[in-house]
Amino acid sequence: MACLTVSPEDEKRVKGWGFLSNKGTDNFSARIITVNGKITAAQQRHIAEAAEKFGNGIVTFTTRLTVEVQGVPYDKIDEFRAFLAEGGLQTGGTGSKVRPVVSCKGTTCQYGLIDAYALSEEIHKRFYEGYSDVKLPHKFKIAVGGCPNNCVKPNLNDVGIIGQCIPVFDEDSCNGCKKCSVVTACPVNACSMVDGVLEIDKEACINCGRCVGKCRFDAIEEGIHGYKIYIGGRWGKKIAQGKALHKVFTDKEEALKVIEKAILLFREQGETGERFERTIERLGFENVEEQLLSDGLLERKEEILKAQLHLSGGATC
Repeated sequence: MACLTVSPEDEKRVKGWGFLSNKGTDNFSARIITVNGKITAAQQRHIAEAAEKFGNGIVTFTTRLTVEVQGVPYDKIDEFRAFLAEGGLQTGGTGSKVRPVVSCKGTTCQYGLIDAYALSEEIHKRFYEGYSDVKLPHKFKIAVGGCPNNCVKPNLNDVGIIGQCIPVFDEDSCNGCKKCSVVTACPVNACSMVDGVLEIDKEACINCGRCVGKCRFDAIEEGIHGYKIYIGGRWGKKIAQGKALHKVFTDKEEALKVIEKAILLFREQGETGERFERTIERLGFENVEEQLLSDGLLERKEEILKAQLHLSGGATC
């Protein structure tokens, strides 16, 4: 095994920049930030050149859609970062703070109900970049899914958003067809014919929008688009399914404010070293939901951000 010369202090310092030690060596994997997994062709070429020039020529991808260049020597880290900056790229994505946002391809996917790219880019700018210096009890992960297909698993993140399309049913337009095209279209059997009239079980309906426009008599001609927000999800050594707030948000700005309030709540009321899931469990879901749906946290925003809290968080990578 190679002789290790990088001190624990220096290793911790560069980890804060997004450089993770390659075990048994003085080399590091450089974590390069993307905006929800998107980089340009020119940036891809720049990363490839960086991997060949400074690393071992291998580029890998993380589960959170960042890019890693392996085998960067410790003494080349500053030069590597400067080279990346020439291509409009930077390293990061580590530590006890808001992590890079993950998004599905809902903007272009046939099932997408919201512009997942645009929303996740806004979240990235406001909370990954805007809160980059805000110390939290632990890492804080956010994911955006364009529809209830749940491909990117938003409900396994500290905060997850899933696009919604709430069907608007005009009962007067229902002809009571024996073979209802809406019933056929529903993937979760939330629709049925009851006494000759279509009935939608709102508890079973996942607001996927598949039924919209399927009725030949325009009984469900349109739907209301919105955002379902889950809080307290996580995966890893401990897995927890996030729990949905009891409201579908139809205003994007209101949904974004809920995300910000969740971050502020975690900073103010979370205990150093615990994940948001544990904070919610300790405080009680109803208590947390009430705070997220009111404005007290935003009113205390400046006070919360200025407080000397979580000087050494619980995240190890």
